[in-house]
Amino acid sequence: MNGFIGELFGTYVLIVLGTGACAGANLKQTYAKGSNWTFISVAWGMAVTMGVYVASSLGSLGHLNPAVTIPYAIFGLFPWNQVVPYLLGQFLGAFLGAATIMMIFYPHFRTTTVDNGNTVGIFATRPAIYSPVSNYLSEVVATFVFVFALLNLGDFTQGLKPLVVGLLIMVVGLGVGTTTGFALNPARDWGPRFAYSVIPVPNRGSGEWYYSWVPMFGPLTGSIIAAGLQVMVK
Repeated sequence: MNGFIGELFGTYVLIVLGTGACAGANLKQTYAKGSNWTFISVAWGMAVTMGVYVASSLGSLGHLNPAVTIPYAIFGLFPWNQVVPYLLGQFLGAFLGAATIMMIFYPHFRTTTVDNGNTVGIFATRPAIYSPVSNYLSEVVATFVFVFALLNLGDFTQGLKPLVVGLLIMVVGLGVGTTTGFALNPARDWGPRFAYSVIPVPNRGSGEWYYSWVPMFGPLTGSIIAAGLQVMVK
């Protein structure tokens, strides 16, 4: 139960802070409108840091991400009986976090059309150029680098290590995240994407589910390769 609660609230904090930054950068009449990619990458990095601190304090290992939980379980680094509670907490926390941003930014959604930035890209990832194979490979590589580095941090919930995880997210975003928006995390993408699709946000655009397989399977593929390689070489 502690794992579920920790992942729920940790992922909630992650999504509120991360998608909040994206809403501020994209919606009209916010102070952050027009902010650049560095702003987004820093925001997501610090969002992950705060989410890990919250999750670990509430009794989970601070995964916040099926692409951490699942490969850890596959390679014996995490117990299988905890996988479902962790995943439920991650997806539910992501959905609720996105719903919260829709609520507090409601007046800004009312003033912003799809053409002016009211798209699913506030909540989920979209490719800069739609090219399914390249988009998939981008997510595979980005998540491989993220999870391989994460595995070599050991217990990343201790001391200043959550800050290091945030810095890792930032540099992944700055280095290889500019092609697809660096999902790295199926829950971070699918939970908010679903929320944007079902909650009646003013002027909302499409959920773009035709693309959603990329932020689901790209991160899972990259993370499984990373965990497998880690077990093989260490």
